[in-house]
Amino acid sequence: MLAARRSTGIKCDNCDKQATVHVTEIHDGQKVEKHLCEDCAATEGITIKADVPISQLLEDFILQTASSQGGDEELACEVCGLTFSEFRERGVLGCPNDYNAFGERLELLMSRAQQGATEHVGKVPRHSGGDQKRLNAVLRLRAQLRGAIAAEDYERAADLRDQIKEVEEG
Repeated sequence: MLAARRSTGIKCDNCDKQATVHVTEIHDGQKVEKHLCEDCAATEGITIKADVPISQLLEDFILQTASSQGGDEELACEVCGLTFSEFRERGVLGCPNDYNAFGERLELLMSRAQQGATEHVGKVPRHSGGDQKRLNAVLRLRAQLRGAIAAEDYERAADLRDQIKEVEEG
């Protein structure tokens, strides 16, 4: 795993210039940080794209991850006709039904993008404490409760009600 970011205030590990590139790598479960100037980073083959829109990063990630999955060329949406191989090439779905047609593969992509999670729950700033996390959990449980009631699954609804009460009480 490799993560790189730009910053200031630290000296380069290889020379005395100011480090503007900071790289974090994980080797055998150990975190290794490098602080490099742009010249040393370029020498090591590290390039940083400046101000890349998040949509472009996500598209690149989806295309890269999807291209590593094989044997899905036969999957196709029955509504728009988009095949999974076309999705891998373009990085864009054709219609809302594609989420059903490619569900398992898309869930795998989402899981990889979010460190195992298949449901995005947002980020909570560290300084906000546990209140925001508790509020997010209550909102998520209430949405599940509405779904259980709509499906007339009253046993699950009762369990969700109890979970909401536990979270609200802290």
